[in-house]
Amino acid sequence: MGEKSPEEQVTMPLIGDTAPSFTAVTTAGDINFPKDYKGKWVILFSHPADFTPVCTTEFMTFSSMQEEFGELNTELIGLSIDSIYAHIAWLRTIKEKIEYKGMKDVEITFPVIADLRMDVAKKFGMVQPNASDTQAVRAVFIIDPKAKIRAIIYYPLANGRNMDEIRRLLLAMQKSDAEDVATPANWQPGDDVIIPPPGSCGSAKERVESEEEGKYCLDWFMCFKKQ
Repeated sequence: MGEKSPEEQVTMPLIGDTAPSFTAVTTAGDINFPKDYKGKWVILFSHPADFTPVCTTEFMTFSSMQEEFGELNTELIGLSIDSIYAHIAWLRTIKEKIEYKGMKDVEITFPVIADLRMDVAKKFGMVQPNASDTQAVRAVFIIDPKAKIRAIIYYPLANGRNMDEIRRLLLAMQKSDAEDVATPANWQPGDDVIIPPPGSCGSAKERVESEEEGKYCLDWFMCFKKQ
C-alpha cells in the first residue's frame, strides 16, 4: 500500500552523470542540447508555471544577471510545463507591466523551454508527484562544458531560489577545476582555498613541514592557499 507504480517513480540524473540530451522548442527558437552548448557551462532550471509571482521574481532576477553569467561562459535555460504561447504572453507581460526591486522593462532573452508533454522535465526528474503531477518543482542543474552534471539544487514550489548562491557555487566549481583546489564553507571569490588532502603519511608530513609560498596548515589534513 502507498507504493508508487513504475510509471510514477521519479528518476533523475545524478551528479557526475552526462546530462540527458534533448531537442526542444523555446522562446529563443529550437535548441539541441548539449550540441548547441558545446564548451559552455549551462544552468538549466525549471519553474512550476507561467504567470505565477514567485517565478516572475526569479526570471527577472536571472535576467538581470544574464550578462554576468555570460562573462562566466555560462548560458541560462528555463523550463516549465506550459505552451510556447503561454511563455511568450508571460514574458511580454513581464517586460511591459512588472516592476520589481528596481527592475522594469525586463526582456527575457534566454530560452524558455515549452514542455507541455513533460519530455524534458521527466528526463531530469523535475516532476515529483508528491509535490504536483502537473507542475515542475524548482530544480537547478549546473552542467559543465563536457555536459556533465556538476550540481543539483531542488526547491519547493512555494519558495524562490537564491540566485547569488547559484552564482557563488558556479564560481567555486570553476575555481576548483582551474586550480585543483576545494573551497571552504561560505567561500566567496577572493577567499583562501583548500589544498586537497595528502594521500599518504609521507606526503602528510612533507606538506606540514614544507614552506610553500602562500600555504598555511591548521593540521596535516587541512591546508589552505592564500589568495
